[in-house]
Amino acid sequence: MNKINRRNFIKKTSLSGAAIATASSLSSSKPKLRNKTSQYMGGFAAPKLSKVKVAFIGVGARGTGHAKQFASIEGTEVIAICDLYKDLAQRSKKLCEDADNQRHRNIKLYYGGEDDWIKMIKETKPDAVFISTNWDNHAPMVIKSMELGSHAFVEVPMATNLKDLWDIIDTSEKTRKHCMMMENVNYGRDELMFLNMCRKGYIGDFLHAEAAYIHELRFQMDEQERGTGSWRTHHYAKSRGNLYPTHGLGPVAQYMNLSRGDDNFKSLVSYSTPAMGRKLYAEKKYSSDHKWNKLDYNNGDLNTSIIKTTYGKTIMVQWDETSPRPYSRHNLIQGTKGILAGFPTRVALDGGVEGITKNHHSWAQGDDLEKLYEKYDHPLYKRIGEEARRMGGHGGMDFIMRFRIVECLLQGTPLDQNVYEGCFWSAVTPLSADSIVSDGAPQIFPDFTRGNWVDTLGLKVIS
Repeated sequence: MNKINRRNFIKKTSLSGAAIATASSLSSSKPKLRNKTSQYMGGFAAPKLSKVKVAFIGVGARGTGHAKQFASIEGTEVIAICDLYKDLAQRSKKLCEDADNQRHRNIKLYYGGEDDWIKMIKETKPDAVFISTNWDNHAPMVIKSMELGSHAFVEVPMATNLKDLWDIIDTSEKTRKHCMMMENVNYGRDELMFLNMCRKGYIGDFLHAEAAYIHELRFQMDEQERGTGSWRTHHYAKSRGNLYPTHGLGPVAQYMNLSRGDDNFKSLVSYSTPAMGRKLYAEKKYSSDHKWNKLDYNNGDLNTSIIKTTYGKTIMVQWDETSPRPYSRHNLIQGTKGILAGFPTRVALDGGVEGITKNHHSWAQGDDLEKLYEKYDHPLYKRIGEEARRMGGHGGMDFIMRFRIVECLLQGTPLDQNVYEGCFWSAVTPLSADSIVSDGAPQIFPDFTRGNWVDTLGLKVIS
């Protein structure tokens, strides 16, 4: 191929790829008109409840933790539990009764049927439904829960495709029911401290953030009939892009006040490495005729995406659940006056951290960590951090999240995470897949708020 032909070929194929990517992205990013009878849910406060009647769909490893801890929080009544498996439903019922058998005496169990969860909601009419099922069930379950009159709280991600995300938003706005994706990492001690420091202006104007979910989970492939690995392994094979973006992205997005008045998600580019690790692991661990050795693993082991915000800030988001390496969420936010970073937790400020470092060339970290906490801990963590550590759940972050959900419902105040945030953070998965297919072409984020983000109040430092 001579130079002229080669140049024309590259030009044509590059433009074609970009055109395909742009068309794909724009088709799902155009704001849809809000129904006249619907209500924007940013900052929505539902009528306060005197008691929160709760029901649970899916009580495997994650759902069991939800049920047990919600049962221990004052102001709740567990009224129903649903799971495909009878033993799991019975186990969670006992844990709830053990937590407080006076408040949770009449728990109804539903099990065995694929649609028993619908029957449960219709019969028991809970105020709030907590969903901890496989990813493909998240969207239909939260939508139906809201349609049947319940606030919906769902494990991450909110949904796996843009159509479902839009349907969730439309349903929340129409029914005026909360729909919150339960991003627990936003309630970690370090994440709350960084949020507090960002709100108080310690690092100045935001420039860049880094987020990740680096967590080697190949052992889950041993869960072949029940458990996370039984269904998630198929996602590793058939899907593309960043399959689990929210644990890293949620906190940094709230530091930057994205979709809450200050800035918003604009576009994303994404690339993945070759898909090698899962195949090698299956070949080493299982027989040649094992079902995991019959899968065609398409998704790259490590995905790197770059998000650009409306006002030009950048966020690097990475995902890797395959490679042998230590756990990390990165958790980094760079500002004009300093930087906050995680794994390990460390802080550097222009002019130094008062009483700890002399300038920004040195990290406050390690032995200085307790001094940082004493100086910058979030008021919410100061209030309930000790109880959270005692209750447990990823270092206490799970309990703080559950406590705040109940507190907001009892007080009739807005939730800390609204439906739009859950959708923006989850949208990284389908957008990264589209970008990869189109060789890294930029993908446009849908504006799930339909322009209302500019008037949405920022997340305050909760006391």
